[in-house]
Amino acid sequence: MNTRSVSRLIAVASIGGFLAVAQPPRQGPPPQPAAPAPAAPAPTTPTPGARPLPGLTQAEAAAFNEGLSRFLEVDSVTGTQPGAAGKGLGPTFNLNSCVGCHSHPSVGGTSPATNPEVALATEYGATNTVPFFVTINGPVRVARFVSDGGVHDLYTITGRQDAKGCTVAQPNFQQQFSAGNLVFRIPTPVFGAGLIESIADSAILANKSANAAQKTAFGITGHENRNPNDGTISRFGWKAQNKSLLLFSGEAYNVEIGVTNELFPTERDQTAGCQFTASPEDVTDFTAKSSVTGMSDIAGFSAFMRWLAPLQPQPATASSTRGQQDFANIGCALCHNPTFTTGVSSSPSLSQKPVNLYSDLLVHHMGTGLADGITQGSAAGDEFRTAPLWGLNARLFFLHDGRSTDLTQAINAHQSTGSEANASVAAFNKLTAAQQQDLLAFLKAL
Repeated sequence: MNTRSVSRLIAVASIGGFLAVAQPPRQGPPPQPAAPAPAAPAPTTPTPGARPLPGLTQAEAAAFNEGLSRFLEVDSVTGTQPGAAGKGLGPTFNLNSCVGCHSHPSVGGTSPATNPEVALATEYGATNTVPFFVTINGPVRVARFVSDGGVHDLYTITGRQDAKGCTVAQPNFQQQFSAGNLVFRIPTPVFGAGLIESIADSAILANKSANAAQKTAFGITGHENRNPNDGTISRFGWKAQNKSLLLFSGEAYNVEIGVTNELFPTERDQTAGCQFTASPEDVTDFTAKSSVTGMSDIAGFSAFMRWLAPLQPQPATASSTRGQQDFANIGCALCHNPTFTTGVSSSPSLSQKPVNLYSDLLVHHMGTGLADGITQGSAAGDEFRTAPLWGLNARLFFLHDGRSTDLTQAINAHQSTGSEANASVAAFNKLTAAQQQDLLAFLKAL
C-alpha cells in the first residue's frame, strides 16, 4: 500500500521528458529473526530510464511519474520494515514490489538475470523454503495448480518480524509436481501496454479475418478471448485473460503481493492471526492535495504502464532485413502480426498511433508440448496469446514458463501435436543455416 509523498523508496525526477531513477542496492544476506531490523533492499537493480510515450500532457506526465514511484515501492506487512514503507504484504505472496517481476532491461520489463525470489524467501526473518523450480539464475516464476487453475503463492509471512504470531504453511510444490498438477508462468513485459490497450476490437477482428487463404494453408486459426462481463476483447496476460491495465494491476497486486485493493478487496488467505491491516489496503485517498498523489496504487500502476513507451528496435542490417522477409515467408507474421494502429483515444499520445508489437492478440492452439492445462476465459489448456515480440532483443527467458534461454530452441518448442505453428516451424527447419541466422538476427533486433 502506498504511503503517498511521506516516504518514497526511490526518488524519481523528470529530466527532459525522461526519468532518472536512483539505483537501489542489491539484496544482502537474509537477516535472522533476532537481528536488528535492516533496510529492505529493492528486489532488483533495473537499468534506469523508464521512457514515457512522447506527447504526454503535463497532467499525464505527473501521473506517469507518480505511477512509476508506486511501481518501485517495496511493501512489507505493516509498513514498519525499514525501506519497505508500503503495507499489506501477504499473508501469501510471490514478491514484494511490482518492479521485482518487471525489471529487465529496465523498469517495466520482465525477469532479471538474478532472480529476486531467492533472497526474499527469508527476508526480515521469514522462514520460507525456496521452491525447487526457483533458482538464482532462472526466471521469476509463478506457480499454478492445474486442478484449480489458480496461482499458489511461493511464500508466506510466517516468521517475519512484522507478522508475529502468524502461521501459514507453504504449498507442497514437490508433491504437486509429482502429481502432474504444477505449471509455471513468468512475467510479461509491460512496455507499450497503453498502446496495446488502445487498439480497437474492430482492428483485432479485421486482422483475424485477413489473409484467410494463407492462414488456412499454414493450419492457423486462432480466436479472441473476451471479457465475460461486457463481451469485449481481452488482451493482457499469457492467455489474453485480462481486459485492461487497471484490472491487470488490481489482480496482480492482490495475487502476487497480497495487497487488497478497490478491485480485489478480499484477502486470498484469511488465516486467523495473519490479518494485520484492514481491507482494502490500497484505496484512493480523497483527502490528498491532488488527484495524482491521492490516486490508489493500482491506478498509479496502470497510469505508469499506460504511458510507458515500447523499447526501441535495433537498427536494421542486411541480415535482419533478409530475416524479416523469411519470417513472413514461413508464416510467422500471420500470427505475429507486425503492426496495428490504435483507435481514437482521449489521450493524444495514444490516439491513432502505430503499434509495432508483432502479435495478433489472439489465442492459438500451441500443442501438447506447450500446453499447461489451464483454461482462462475461452482460452483452452493448450492455447496461448500470440506473445508480442517487440523488445525481444532485451529478454533473457522465453516461452510462458521461461523454460528456454535460446531462441532456436524456443521456436522449435512451438512444434508438437495439435500446434497451429507446426507448418511454420517445419518451414523454419527447412531454411538454410544462413537463412536461419538471418531470421534470428531479425528477431534479436526487435
